[in-house]
Amino acid sequence: MSPPSDTRPPVVVITGPTSAGKTPLAIHIAQRFGGEIVNCDSMQVYRYMDIGTAKPSTEQRSLVPHHLLDVVTPDVSYSAGRFAREARRAAAAIQERGALVVLTGGTGLYIRAFLEGLLEAGEADPELRAELESEHAQAAGRGHPTALYERLEAQDPEAAREIHPHDLKRVIRALEIVAQGRGGAAERRRQHGFGDRPYRSLHLALDPGVEELDRRIDAHCHAMLAAGLLHEVRGLRRQGYGPELRSMQAIGYRHMQPVVAGVDTLVNAVEVMQRDTRRFARRQRTWIRKVPEAVWVDPRGPAAIEKCVEQFLDVGGGDSHPAATNRRS
Repeated sequence: MSPPSDTRPPVVVITGPTSAGKTPLAIHIAQRFGGEIVNCDSMQVYRYMDIGTAKPSTEQRSLVPHHLLDVVTPDVSYSAGRFAREARRAAAAIQERGALVVLTGGTGLYIRAFLEGLLEAGEADPELRAELESEHAQAAGRGHPTALYERLEAQDPEAAREIHPHDLKRVIRALEIVAQGRGGAAERRRQHGFGDRPYRSLHLALDPGVEELDRRIDAHCHAMLAAGLLHEVRGLRRQGYGPELRSMQAIGYRHMQPVVAGVDTLVNAVEVMQRDTRRFARRQRTWIRKVPEAVWVDPRGPAAIEKCVEQFLDVGGGDSHPAATNRRS
């Protein structure tokens, strides 16, 4: 946390695993403290993808201003770098109006890009990327889908430790960095230092507990189906947004594709979607545990969280947080 003399503009971050209750809490905090919400969910930037991304409803958006929702169509690539630029512009306008920025969502890379800046990635090499993607496809066809990850482990083990073996995009990017002779990705991060920190922040991480979160996830998956997720996916397909798009490979959307194609049942798809969502939530928790300033709070205690935010805004930081539970290990 920042000392009381810190004059940087404040930002309240509300993050946590999927289905933890970020949206209602963010709206509550924004209403209570005169804030506006900046979305930092990498899927909610896409238009026409509302149900499967758990985008705030029209009614919820009417309660407080929301920013960076429905930014691009599903066939447009949207990066953390673009998010950081656009979110910082939105934050500057919010602060000009004298309002509090409430950064809300579960995409850890987006949060970090906004708060700390990003590495200069250098020019992408389309030929090298295509070659690596082709190698992956061949290896996966032979039953060895982690071949590129194993290469990364040999060439840049430190970077490999921070990447999931099946996160193909990040594995390929790390291999590109090594191949282009700019040193390992982890070493470049150390050199960068992520020192571009224009805000002082209170980083709240919501955690209702594993059992409660699993219950919420299962219920949320059923609620999305009841709200029309399958119809939404069919509509996207009719608009020409195919299953090969990165946006359509997100949880929920990829699970509906076999049902749309008539090769699987809705019952099976829901079970797999629930399982994959629980796994995703655990990966989100793992990411947040690496954030040293994260303060874990129970979303079922909004009054205590209010006190935490109040203290942060009143004194510009500090080491004690009345709403905080023990940091998760």
